[in-house]
Amino acid sequence: MTSFSQRLIDWYLLCGRRDLPWQQPATPYRVWISEVMLQQTQVAIVIPYFERFIKQFPDVAILAAAPLDDVLHLWSGLGYYARARNLHRAANRICKNHDGVFPQEFDDVCELPGIGRSTAGAILALSMNLRFPILDGNVKRVLARHRLVSGWPGRSVVAKKLWNLSEEFTPQQNVAAYTQAIMDLGATVCTRRNPRCTDCPLVADCRACASADPHNYPGKKPGNERRVRNTRMLLAVAHARVLLEKRPESGIWGGLWSLPELPENAAPEQWCRETLGCDVTDAEAWPVMRHSFTHFDLDIAPVVVRLDHNAASVADDRRLWYNVESPAKVGLAAPVTALLHRLQHKSDVSHDPAPAGEGKIDDA
Repeated sequence: MTSFSQRLIDWYLLCGRRDLPWQQPATPYRVWISEVMLQQTQVAIVIPYFERFIKQFPDVAILAAAPLDDVLHLWSGLGYYARARNLHRAANRICKNHDGVFPQEFDDVCELPGIGRSTAGAILALSMNLRFPILDGNVKRVLARHRLVSGWPGRSVVAKKLWNLSEEFTPQQNVAAYTQAIMDLGATVCTRRNPRCTDCPLVADCRACASADPHNYPGKKPGNERRVRNTRMLLAVAHARVLLEKRPESGIWGGLWSLPELPENAAPEQWCRETLGCDVTDAEAWPVMRHSFTHFDLDIAPVVVRLDHNAASVADDRRLWYNVESPAKVGLAAPVTALLHRLQHKSDVSHDPAPAGEGKIDDA
């Protein structure tokens, strides 16, 4: 029987994805950006984000020199925003420590923020044809099913077995083709649900298929009860603009611009008076909106308030007045974007002009 790797390469040449934008050309920089975007995110979603990102930041130096807000703006909606912050940090480190050239040594790549063993191996294999095994989610599934490796891959003993298999199967030649092939197989054929075993080049000796039980491999993470968190977000409207606050670098939506969140027992009127030095002329509570994260759900209770014309100016780097008609290029979390769109479409934003010198106004 033809080897595991050769069957995959042969299948890839016939059925694999060979026209993805980061493959044209597959430079280390382009592959790096794509691999980070593809963490936790499907190819179809990533493609338009990648194309916009590369158009604005075509190389490491331009990415490193860009304001973080510009990077987060292009990332808005893609989720897992720590990835964008790590890309920016890594670009600066590459410029500082490697003269703006993406490193070619495995250890140097692993030292970059946001890059682990599998991502480093994928970048070097796909862009330079260097032999390094990888173990992303798709590869874990292919290997676990083919060799009937039971257990959750998050356990060290299971991960070690899968890494050993990845090392064993990675060929000495045609590493780039093999690496893309095994990722493609997991993404398009050996899928989590409804795998198309009859279309798989590895079906002849796949142990999970032979056992008629592929869905149980790899094992699932031990279940925890899904938590629900609650928050109230304030859409404070003044002079055709909405107040935004920059979130801390750590935590959910780190570094993004978001709506102010009211303390549990705080009245919107009191908060606006104490924080902004103005009175509320009208207030409306919107229905709760649920936003789901990987490990919990967030129930957002939006409150829209109109402020009088004495709204205090905002002159620091943590707050801005956001014009929904001419939005600033800043990073916004997906539910915040949805709420701002709803506000605009409901015509809740006043169209009276902002007085001169009113706070920190965007340039867009």
